[in-house]
Amino acid sequence: MSASQKRLAALRESVGEVDPLEALELQQRGARLIDVREPDEVAAGSPEGALRIVRGFLELRIEQAVADTETPLLVLCAGGARSLFAADDLERLGYTDVRSVAGGFREWKNAGLPVEVPRTLDAEQRERYGRHLSVPEVGEEGQLRLLDSKVLLIGAGGLGSPTALYLAAAGVGTLGIVDDDVVDRSNLQRQILHTDARVGRSKVASARETLLALNPSLDVRGHETRLDRHNVEEVFGGYDVIVDGTDNFPTRYLINDACVKLQKPNVHGSIFRFEGQVTVFWPSREADPGPCYRCLYPEPPPAELAPSCADAGVLGVLPGVIGVMQAVETIKLLLGIGEPLVGKLLQYDALQAEFYSLRVERDPGCAYCGSEHFPGYVDYAQSCAAPVAVP
Repeated sequence: MSASQKRLAALRESVGEVDPLEALELQQRGARLIDVREPDEVAAGSPEGALRIVRGFLELRIEQAVADTETPLLVLCAGGARSLFAADDLERLGYTDVRSVAGGFREWKNAGLPVEVPRTLDAEQRERYGRHLSVPEVGEEGQLRLLDSKVLLIGAGGLGSPTALYLAAAGVGTLGIVDDDVVDRSNLQRQILHTDARVGRSKVASARETLLALNPSLDVRGHETRLDRHNVEEVFGGYDVIVDGTDNFPTRYLINDACVKLQKPNVHGSIFRFEGQVTVFWPSREADPGPCYRCLYPEPPPAELAPSCADAGVLGVLPGVIGVMQAVETIKLLLGIGEPLVGKLLQYDALQAEFYSLRVERDPGCAYCGSEHFPGYVDYAQSCAAPVAVP
């Protein structure tokens, strides 16, 4: 008898086994059935309702999937051998009620028990997103969630460029881009979605070309329009997260107000010369809701105190730092992992190379997020518009 056969025999003595019918009955009574086969095996079918964690990552991911170590666990592989090793390792982790399904999926299927064909990544997606699949907090389930997600970026400029590139690379399946401007040569110092050859072209068209060159499987939806109170809800409607990359106050207030009304998270970034900040405005969050933009700034500042990037200038690399942080926050929201910047304003001083965060509280008297009655959209275009000198 080989060493592996001796080991299997020993495991059969120490690890409890159940047949597929017993496993189904236990599953129906609350036990968790764990399919530890490889993705190409699972793609042909898996027990209905099974938790699918590939054997190589079982010890890393089981605690996230099943936190209670007293939950009964049933481990299934193709023929019943790998599941014995896996069950033994789960017992070593502290799970108190673990059994292996004898005969594995082969016997489960032969017994005519419920089988489903789960959605899985194809070979090209596995190659592209392989580094995500190795991260326990993402894995295949998280990557599929990203592929199903829809994110709307307001602006294809300095902040929108790095945010869009990294969301596209991460596999966020649908990216909407709102911008009614064209590429100008002065943009190229920081707006890395665009190239010199595209000067004069629509920013939306330029952004789509760059993003699809990076990840051809994306759905990039262009909105070549200026947001206003008449179209904002229609544009925002189909998206999960709104990313604010604008540099003017009228649009920031409009984005905030629409996100409050539609109960969508608003990943906000802003920059000024050598400084930037990022936060997530999400007052409708179920657990620990945060403020909206108006809780911090109830009304826009006077025009002379609200210069745009064109007026004040900006270090070209700074939007890259803030835009990447907006992408990070967006992915955290889509995956439901970590602690998003809800109720915290993260600030970055490039000259001092310092990050620091401020706690920002929700204003219970806020006219927008503090009231059940939506007061309507306000046209700030005239009051916020600073005069632009024409050379």
